[in-house]
Amino acid sequence: MPGTVNVAVVYYSSTGTVARIADAMATAAAEAGAHVRLRKVRELAPRAAIDSNPAWAANAEATEDLPEAEPDDMVWADAVIFGSPTRYGNIAAQLKQFIDTLGGLWAEGRLADKVYSGFTSSSTAHGGQESTLLALYHTVHHFGGILVAPGYTDPSKFVDGNPYGTSHVSGQGDLPVDDRTLTATRVQAERVVRVARALKEGGLTGGA
Repeated sequence: MPGTVNVAVVYYSSTGTVARIADAMATAAAEAGAHVRLRKVRELAPRAAIDSNPAWAANAEATEDLPEAEPDDMVWADAVIFGSPTRYGNIAAQLKQFIDTLGGLWAEGRLADKVYSGFTSSSTAHGGQESTLLALYHTVHHFGGILVAPGYTDPSKFVDGNPYGTSHVSGQGDLPVDDRTLTATRVQAERVVRVARALKEGGLTGGA
């Protein structure tokens, strides 16, 4: 029986698109045989801003009981899949804030030699999906992490067309996560688990 790997799916979502992908990513990783922690990062926006957008308020309520990410989740994980909507071609401040709390672990070398991957969403097809994932992946290099993007490793990737990571065009919240995005999610999660397992069995990756 293949060895088990620990996968942390750590994400930020405001109106729920990234939350939906994160949940699917966690499910696909678990189905691939991983132990999974699904974690949202702490919200930084004031309640008034959240309440001003019905979709944002609904997502906040729907994920109210989901645990928030902690540095220990990074230590535990053999692989980390980060998710964030694009914000002007970069990751959201909330995810960046969580990453910025990891300096102590980074200094101790405890973020190195783990598998990392990412996913995102944007309002339009050219709204910053690739630049957001590439910006996120700069952090992986600083961690000394092992970047595992989906690439064009499955026929479906020639349909969704993004080798950097799962991405979804959400419009103004009126374009829900569809089968194409869910297929991309499954392909990415399975690849992350497969590579992390191979590295762990080879003695490279390790959690806590």
